[in-house]
Amino acid sequence: MATPVRHMQEPTVWQKCKMGALMGGGVGLTIGFIFGSYSILRSGAGPRGFLATLSQYMLSSAATFSFFLAIGSVRVSLGSKKCLHKLRSPWVSVVKIGYPE
Repeated sequence: MATPVRHMQEPTVWQKCKMGALMGGGVGLTIGFIFGSYSILRSGAGPRGFLATLSQYMLSSAATFSFFLAIGSVRVSLGSKKCLHKLRSPWVSVVKIGYPE
C-alpha cells in the first residue's frame, strides 16, 4: 500500500510573528549581555548593582529586537513573491528568479 504524500503547510502569520519575536528575543538577550557587561566593566554598575543593571540592558535590548524582528518577519512573509522584481537592483537584471505558479 502506498503511503500518502504529506505536504507541509506554510506557517500562519501569527506563527511567523511568534517565531520572529522569539528569535529577536534571543538575539537581544545576547547583545544586551555583551554590551551591558562591557558598559558595566567600563563605567561600573552604578547604585542599583551589577545584576539589576545587566538585566535592564538585556531586557531592553531583547524587547527592542523582538518587536522589530516580529514585525519584520511578518512584513517579509506577507510580501508577494510576484513583487520580487521591485526589490532587485537594476544592476542585477540578468538574474532570473522563477517561482512555480
